[in-house]
Amino acid sequence: MSGANSFSRLAPFIQEYIYRKKWDSLRDAQVEACRVLFDTPNHLLIASGTASGKTEAAFFPALTELYHRPSESVGILYIGPLKALINDQFERINELLRDGEVPVWHWHGDVAQAEKTKLMQRPCGVLQITPESLEGLLMNRPNAIPALFHDLRYIMIDEVHAFMGADRGIQVISQLTRLERMASCSPRRIGLSATLGDYDIAARWLGAGTPQPVEVVSPQGGRKLKLSVEHFSFPDARDEREAEHLELAKQNYYNFIYDNTHRKKALVFTNSRTDAELTTLELRRIAAKREERDVFHIHHGSISAMLREETEAALRSGPGPAVAAATVTLELGIDLGELERVIQLGAPYSCSSFVQRLGRSGRRGDQASEMMFLCAEEEDEDAQLPARMPWMLLRAIAVIELYVRERWVEPVALRKKPIGVLYHQTMSTLKSIGEAEPADLARAVLTLPAFRGVEPEEYKGMLQYLLQTDHIQQTEEGTLIIGLGGEKVVNNFRFYAVFKDDEEHVVYNGSEEIGSITTVPPPGYCFSLAGKLWKVEEVDSKHKAVYVKSSRGKVDTLWLGAGGDVHTRVMQKMRQVLEEHTLYPYLAPGAANRLERARRLARESGLLNSPVIPAGGDSLFILPWAGSKQFRTLERLLKHNLTDPMGLRQVVPMEPYYMVVAGRAGAKELLSAIQAELASVDHPEALLAASEAPYLGKYDEFMPPELVRRAFAADGLDITGLAEALEAAGKPSENPLGSSSSDE
Repeated sequence: MSGANSFSRLAPFIQEYIYRKKWDSLRDAQVEACRVLFDTPNHLLIASGTASGKTEAAFFPALTELYHRPSESVGILYIGPLKALINDQFERINELLRDGEVPVWHWHGDVAQAEKTKLMQRPCGVLQITPESLEGLLMNRPNAIPALFHDLRYIMIDEVHAFMGADRGIQVISQLTRLERMASCSPRRIGLSATLGDYDIAARWLGAGTPQPVEVVSPQGGRKLKLSVEHFSFPDARDEREAEHLELAKQNYYNFIYDNTHRKKALVFTNSRTDAELTTLELRRIAAKREERDVFHIHHGSISAMLREETEAALRSGPGPAVAAATVTLELGIDLGELERVIQLGAPYSCSSFVQRLGRSGRRGDQASEMMFLCAEEEDEDAQLPARMPWMLLRAIAVIELYVRERWVEPVALRKKPIGVLYHQTMSTLKSIGEAEPADLARAVLTLPAFRGVEPEEYKGMLQYLLQTDHIQQTEEGTLIIGLGGEKVVNNFRFYAVFKDDEEHVVYNGSEEIGSITTVPPPGYCFSLAGKLWKVEEVDSKHKAVYVKSSRGKVDTLWLGAGGDVHTRVMQKMRQVLEEHTLYPYLAPGAANRLERARRLARESGLLNSPVIPAGGDSLFILPWAGSKQFRTLERLLKHNLTDPMGLRQVVPMEPYYMVVAGRAGAKELLSAIQAELASVDHPEALLAASEAPYLGKYDEFMPPELVRRAFAADGLDITGLAEALEAAGKPSENPLGSSSSDE
């Protein structure tokens, strides 16, 4: 067996498991993980593609240690970003541990209290948990933490890229430090990820606050890819005839999705819950019209756990065919078995998302990873010039080219001043210990790795502000406790999460929970949820419940939502795709034709000649070819710093692609003014109005306005990145003629 030395060191029950699975070798990631965990004291980051055996690479050596030297508390703590991922891993680990006599527990909102009580009575084995449930443990059961974790050997963090750079990642690293202090333990950390652009940043994040180095295991495994991109143009319906054409175009689009999925096990990724609902509804209508089986399911964060699990089961172990429309909830790590096809409606916002979604297929043997992009965009010949560009198609090509040709994924930017999480961890820590001296609280929080960039004076000012707003109170002895204002925040179950979540009402059909919605409709109103139509019968505002019955009415969806952020590198690649003559063999005829028409229009109109071009009259188009963060920086600079000097009367952003600006300035004059202003701005705070304090996180609203301003300037704006993007946008690409990309 390849990796025989590593295999011989594994616990007997793991060797039996490998024999049962008929594996003839250990994978590279598994051999390397055994070396690091058996022979060094280091932390471990496993960065390898989807279905490369990362989970087993982490668990095999860690469980071997627990087998030979059982822990006196929970021995392995596994932190996952999604309940569905934890449920999936729970089943997989259960199978592995069948003969190992190492218990595995999972702990999140859907797990029965009786199961949690059993663990508290006899802490042992493996505990799988979400960050939100771990926060609840640290806050509400501090006295139980030593018994639960005093002999903790390993902490595994799955889907590391889903945490890093986000408030949730700051929360997780803070939790690990707090847990180690409370339980007096020093576990080794293991991070798992399929999509990392910069291993050094990930290693620094994983090992933050600990003395041990982080070893990176990153075997380079090639995989066969089968990609295709098709484009659908939806005409702008301005009269009855065009409305008929639009309806026909939409029918063709949904029929195409249906014909390419309904006999397969397939996953249809969408960029929003609304699109997932609408697509499922349309596919079910086509099945009914053709008198064929309804094999369609849906999976997103606002449908009930039971319905999500039904979808996962149909894809993983059902006989098939089975088709599920899904959002990010099925993007991360869940093994759905032998999917035959993945379809992406529209384009992912990032290469990272593309890699994750691509990895849902081709997980068995020599299968190719197969992904079909379907880009449906409105096309209006009378629209403004930039609006006539197929932005979604360009983004699809850009993310494919960047990952497939260059193996590039977005690097993670770690927050400099995560003040919302600073509030959250301060209140959580204070709730956990009950009361604290101000200096002790400051020491406990400011020594957490994520807050090293917060000055003691800033923290002191924050505590004074929280005293004024009654989020904390000072006792007669001078200690701090949570105040009445803080109690309202901390005692709400939503406090466990640091990500923004809209207040939702639960939807019931009789006694069956279907899911939840953020916008509450009146009785008699019809809407779509879980891929079916419902009519509202009653709204119970007190208990946040909506009672419905099945309907055949109009379609509407009831969530607020925005698109994702795009990186500057993706925008620059989109410009290059438009500028060059490269032929992409994965483009279907409709997509190739649409790209060629866009390229011709870009050449003839001078769209790529400069970042600022005339738009007719006193209007200008600005195309910075910059990422979302830099685009917002430019918008702020125009509105706050250049409106009066340049006589601008209107700035209309179409993020992140272009802006329409109206005023007396000419194109060259405005571009020069933007570049001069960028060069003269000493600090990003200069782009903020005197009284302005924009929020970046869920708890920023509770912080002192001057600290919110400083945090936004540090983490919400990027003057240097914008200046570099504008400079690049004024130059032709290095290879304007392009070349054929027919080798894929």
